[in-house]
Amino acid sequence: MTPRAMAVAFSTIVVREVRRFTRIWAQTLLPPAVTMTLYFIIFGNLIGSRIGEMGGFDYMSYIVPGLIMMSVITNSYANVVSSFFSMKFQRSIEELLVSPVPNWVILAGYVAGGMARGLSIGVIVTLLSLAFTQLQIHHLPVMVLTVILTSALFALGGFINAMLATKFDDISIVPTFVLTPLTYLGGVFYSIQLLPEFWQAVSMANPILYMVNAFRYGILGVSDVNVVVALGMILVFISVLSAVALVMLKRGKGIRH
Repeated sequence: MTPRAMAVAFSTIVVREVRRFTRIWAQTLLPPAVTMTLYFIIFGNLIGSRIGEMGGFDYMSYIVPGLIMMSVITNSYANVVSSFFSMKFQRSIEELLVSPVPNWVILAGYVAGGMARGLSIGVIVTLLSLAFTQLQIHHLPVMVLTVILTSALFALGGFINAMLATKFDDISIVPTFVLTPLTYLGGVFYSIQLLPEFWQAVSMANPILYMVNAFRYGILGVSDVNVVVALGMILVFISVLSAVALVMLKRGKGIRH
Protein backbone atom coordinates (compact mmCIF):
# COMPACT_ATOMS: atom_id res chain seq x y z
CA MET A 1 0.00 0.00 0.00
CA THR A 2 1.07 3.55 -0.63
CA PRO A 3 1.56 5.90 2.36
CA ARG A 4 -1.57 7.79 1.33
CA ALA A 5 -3.64 4.61 1.24
CA MET A 6 -2.34 3.60 4.67
CA ALA A 7 -3.20 7.06 6.03
CA VAL A 8 -6.74 6.71 4.66
CA ALA A 9 -7.10 3.25 6.23
CA PHE A 10 -5.79 4.50 9.58
CA SER A 11 -8.02 7.57 9.64
CA THR A 12 -11.05 5.50 8.62
CA ILE A 13 -10.58 3.13 11.57
CA VAL A 14 -10.03 6.01 13.99
CA VAL A 15 -13.06 7.98 12.77
CA ARG A 16 -15.24 4.88 13.01
CA GLU A 17 -14.05 4.23 16.56
CA VAL A 18 -14.63 7.84 17.62
CA ARG A 19 -18.10 7.90 16.06
CA ARG A 20 -18.88 4.64 17.78
CA PHE A 21 -18.32 5.90 21.33
CA THR A 22 -19.65 9.43 20.72
CA ARG A 23 -22.86 8.08 19.18
CA ILE A 24 -23.65 6.24 22.41
CA TRP A 25 -22.23 8.94 24.69
CA ALA A 26 -24.84 8.19 27.36
CA GLN A 27 -23.20 4.77 27.79
CA THR A 28 -19.55 5.68 27.20
CA LEU A 29 -18.97 9.26 28.38
CA LEU A 30 -21.67 9.97 30.96
CA PRO A 31 -21.26 7.01 33.38
CA PRO A 32 -17.52 7.63 34.07
CA ALA A 33 -18.31 11.32 34.69
CA VAL A 34 -21.03 10.43 37.20
CA THR A 35 -18.83 7.80 38.89
CA MET A 36 -15.89 10.17 39.29
CA THR A 37 -18.16 12.91 40.63
CA LEU A 38 -19.28 10.49 43.34
CA TYR A 39 -15.63 9.74 44.12
CA PHE A 40 -14.94 13.45 44.48
CA ILE A 41 -17.91 13.95 46.78
CA ILE A 42 -17.50 10.84 48.97
CA PHE A 43 -13.72 10.39 49.13
CA GLY A 44 -12.66 13.97 48.53
CA ASN A 45 -15.16 16.03 50.50
CA LEU A 46 -16.70 13.72 53.09
CA ILE A 47 -13.80 11.40 53.93
CA GLY A 48 -11.04 13.77 52.84
CA SER A 49 -12.10 16.43 55.33
CA ARG A 50 -11.42 13.94 58.13
CA ILE A 51 -8.13 12.67 56.72
CA GLY A 52 -6.57 16.10 56.31
CA GLU A 53 -3.35 16.40 54.33
CA MET A 54 -1.43 13.76 52.39
CA GLY A 55 1.90 14.34 50.72
CA GLY A 56 1.72 18.00 51.73
CA PHE A 57 -1.60 18.60 49.97
CA ASP A 58 -5.21 18.42 51.05
CA TYR A 59 -6.67 14.98 50.41
CA MET A 60 -8.94 16.08 47.55
CA SER A 61 -6.02 17.55 45.60
CA TYR A 62 -3.94 14.43 46.27
CA ILE A 63 -6.45 11.92 44.89
CA VAL A 64 -7.54 13.93 41.82
CA PRO A 65 -4.54 12.89 39.64
CA GLY A 66 -5.11 9.24 40.56
CA LEU A 67 -8.82 9.42 39.74
CA ILE A 68 -8.10 11.07 36.39
CA MET A 69 -5.59 8.35 35.55
CA MET A 70 -7.99 5.62 36.70
CA SER A 71 -10.67 6.91 34.32
CA VAL A 72 -8.19 7.08 31.43
CA ILE A 73 -6.96 3.53 32.05
CA THR A 74 -10.38 1.89 32.29
CA ASN A 75 -11.89 3.68 29.31
CA SER A 76 -8.91 3.26 26.97
CA TYR A 77 -9.01 -0.45 27.72
CA ALA A 78 -12.78 -0.82 27.53
CA ASN A 79 -13.16 0.92 24.19
CA VAL A 80 -10.73 -1.32 22.29
CA VAL A 81 -11.69 -4.61 23.92
CA SER A 82 -15.41 -4.12 23.29
CA SER A 83 -15.03 -2.72 19.77
CA PHE A 84 -12.59 -5.30 18.41
CA PHE A 85 -14.36 -8.24 20.01
CA SER A 86 -17.67 -7.05 18.53
CA MET A 87 -16.01 -7.01 15.12
CA LYS A 88 -14.79 -10.58 15.76
CA PHE A 89 -18.19 -11.73 16.96
CA GLN A 90 -19.96 -10.28 13.93
CA ARG A 91 -17.24 -11.71 11.63
CA SER A 92 -16.82 -8.28 10.05
CA ILE A 93 -13.16 -8.17 11.08
CA GLU A 94 -12.41 -10.71 8.35
CA GLU A 95 -13.11 -8.07 5.69
CA LEU A 96 -10.41 -5.89 7.21
CA LEU A 97 -7.91 -8.73 7.54
CA VAL A 98 -8.21 -9.81 3.89
CA SER A 99 -7.69 -6.22 2.75
CA PRO A 100 -4.15 -5.02 1.88
CA VAL A 101 -4.06 -2.88 5.05
CA PRO A 102 -0.89 -3.73 7.04
CA ASN A 103 -1.39 -5.21 10.49
CA TRP A 104 0.39 -2.33 12.18
CA VAL A 105 -2.06 0.14 10.63
CA ILE A 106 -5.01 -1.89 11.95
CA LEU A 107 -3.44 -2.02 15.41
CA ALA A 108 -2.58 1.69 15.39
CA GLY A 109 -6.12 2.61 14.31
CA TYR A 110 -7.79 0.68 17.14
CA VAL A 111 -5.27 1.92 19.71
CA ALA A 112 -5.77 5.53 18.59
CA GLY A 113 -9.54 5.07 18.87
CA GLY A 114 -9.16 3.73 22.41
CA MET A 115 -6.86 6.62 23.30
CA ALA A 116 -9.42 9.09 21.95
CA ARG A 117 -12.06 7.79 24.36
CA GLY A 118 -9.68 7.46 27.31
CA LEU A 119 -8.25 10.96 26.89
CA SER A 120 -11.73 12.42 26.34
CA ILE A 121 -12.86 10.95 29.64
CA GLY A 122 -9.67 12.27 31.22
CA VAL A 123 -10.48 15.79 30.07
CA ILE A 124 -14.08 15.50 31.32
CA VAL A 125 -12.96 14.26 34.75
CA THR A 126 -10.33 17.01 34.95
CA LEU A 127 -12.95 19.67 34.26
CA LEU A 128 -15.27 18.12 36.86
CA SER A 129 -12.48 18.13 39.43
CA LEU A 130 -12.16 21.91 39.08
CA ALA A 131 -15.53 22.20 40.80
CA PHE A 132 -14.03 20.56 43.91
CA THR A 133 -10.42 21.73 44.02
CA GLN A 134 -7.85 23.94 42.31
CA LEU A 135 -5.36 22.09 40.15
CA GLN A 136 -1.82 23.31 39.67
CA ILE A 137 0.45 22.05 36.93
CA HIS A 138 3.93 21.34 38.22
CA HIS A 139 5.46 19.79 35.07
CA LEU A 140 3.23 19.88 31.98
CA PRO A 141 5.41 17.71 29.68
CA VAL A 142 5.55 14.88 32.25
CA MET A 143 1.81 15.11 32.84
CA VAL A 144 0.91 15.01 29.13
CA LEU A 145 3.46 12.34 28.24
CA THR A 146 2.36 10.08 31.10
CA VAL A 147 -1.34 10.23 30.29
CA ILE A 148 -0.78 9.66 26.55
CA LEU A 149 1.58 6.72 27.05
CA THR A 150 -0.66 5.14 29.69
CA SER A 151 -3.71 5.47 27.45
CA ALA A 152 -1.82 3.81 24.58
CA LEU A 153 -0.59 1.01 26.85
CA PHE A 154 -4.05 0.02 28.07
CA ALA A 155 -5.57 0.37 24.63
CA LEU A 156 -2.98 -2.22 23.52
CA GLY A 157 -3.97 -4.39 26.47
CA GLY A 158 -7.61 -4.17 25.43
CA PHE A 159 -6.70 -5.21 21.90
CA ILE A 160 -4.87 -8.32 23.10
CA ASN A 161 -7.71 -9.23 25.46
CA ALA A 162 -10.19 -8.92 22.57
CA MET A 163 -8.11 -11.21 20.37
CA LEU A 164 -7.88 -13.88 23.07
CA ALA A 165 -11.54 -13.65 24.11
CA THR A 166 -13.90 -16.32 22.80
CA LYS A 167 -17.11 -15.04 24.39
CA PHE A 168 -18.42 -11.76 25.79
CA ASP A 169 -17.76 -12.86 29.38
CA ASP A 170 -14.04 -13.07 28.58
CA ILE A 171 -13.73 -9.34 27.94
CA SER A 172 -14.79 -8.53 31.51
CA ILE A 173 -12.41 -10.91 33.28
CA VAL A 174 -9.27 -8.73 33.03
CA PRO A 175 -10.96 -5.43 34.01
CA THR A 176 -12.71 -7.08 36.97
CA PHE A 177 -9.99 -9.32 38.37
CA VAL A 178 -6.81 -7.55 37.23
CA LEU A 179 -7.28 -3.87 36.39
CA THR A 180 -9.61 -2.94 39.25
CA PRO A 181 -7.47 -4.45 42.06
CA LEU A 182 -4.25 -3.07 40.60
CA THR A 183 -5.79 0.38 40.20
CA TYR A 184 -7.16 0.56 43.74
CA LEU A 185 -3.83 -0.70 45.11
CA GLY A 186 -1.83 1.59 42.80
CA GLY A 187 -1.67 4.62 45.03
CA VAL A 188 -4.81 6.34 43.74
CA PHE A 189 -6.18 6.99 47.24
CA TYR A 190 -3.04 6.91 49.36
CA SER A 191 0.72 7.29 49.43
CA ILE A 192 2.60 4.02 49.77
CA GLN A 193 4.76 5.82 52.34
CA LEU A 194 1.92 5.10 54.78
CA LEU A 195 2.44 1.35 54.37
CA PRO A 196 4.86 -0.88 56.30
CA GLU A 197 8.14 -1.55 54.49
CA PHE A 198 7.08 -5.02 53.36
CA TRP A 199 3.90 -3.77 51.70
CA GLN A 200 5.77 -0.85 50.18
CA ALA A 201 8.05 -3.38 48.49
CA VAL A 202 5.04 -5.40 47.32
CA SER A 203 3.39 -2.26 45.94
CA MET A 204 6.46 -1.54 43.82
CA ALA A 205 5.54 -4.60 41.73
CA ASN A 206 2.29 -2.91 40.70
CA PRO A 207 2.84 -1.21 37.29
CA ILE A 208 -0.13 1.13 37.74
CA LEU A 209 1.61 2.62 40.79
CA TYR A 210 4.27 4.07 38.49
CA MET A 211 1.75 5.56 36.08
CA VAL A 212 -0.36 7.16 38.81
CA ASN A 213 2.66 8.63 40.56
CA ALA A 214 4.26 9.96 37.37
CA PHE A 215 0.99 11.71 36.54
CA ARG A 216 0.69 13.01 40.12
CA TYR A 217 4.21 14.39 39.83
CA GLY A 218 3.22 16.25 36.66
CA ILE A 219 0.33 17.92 38.49
CA LEU A 220 1.43 18.25 42.12
CA GLY A 221 5.18 17.69 41.98
CA VAL A 222 5.16 14.75 44.43
CA SER A 223 5.75 11.09 43.67
CA ASP A 224 6.47 7.87 45.55
CA VAL A 225 8.59 6.55 42.67
CA ASN A 226 11.30 7.79 40.33
CA VAL A 227 9.49 9.50 37.43
CA VAL A 228 12.16 8.63 34.85
CA VAL A 229 11.95 4.96 35.83
CA ALA A 230 8.14 5.15 35.64
CA LEU A 231 8.16 6.57 32.11
CA GLY A 232 10.79 4.05 31.05
CA MET A 233 8.67 1.17 32.33
CA ILE A 234 5.62 2.41 30.43
CA LEU A 235 7.64 2.58 27.20
CA VAL A 236 8.94 -0.95 27.75
CA PHE A 237 5.42 -2.27 28.36
CA ILE A 238 4.16 -0.52 25.21
CA SER A 239 6.95 -2.07 23.14
CA VAL A 240 6.28 -5.56 24.48
CA LEU A 241 2.49 -5.40 24.07
CA SER A 242 2.81 -3.91 20.56
CA ALA A 243 5.09 -6.79 19.51
CA VAL A 244 2.72 -9.36 21.04
CA ALA A 245 -0.33 -7.81 19.37
CA LEU A 246 1.36 -7.71 15.94
CA VAL A 247 2.46 -11.35 16.22
CA MET A 248 -1.06 -12.36 17.20
CA LEU A 249 -2.52 -10.44 14.27
CA LYS A 250 -0.07 -12.03 11.88
CA ARG A 251 -0.98 -15.51 13.11
CA GLY A 252 -4.68 -14.69 13.24
CA LYS A 253 -4.86 -15.69 16.89
CA GLY A 254 -8.48 -15.98 17.91
CA ILE A 255 -9.64 -14.83 14.48
CA ARG A 256 -8.73 -17.45 11.90
CA HIS A 257 -10.05 -20.95 12.54
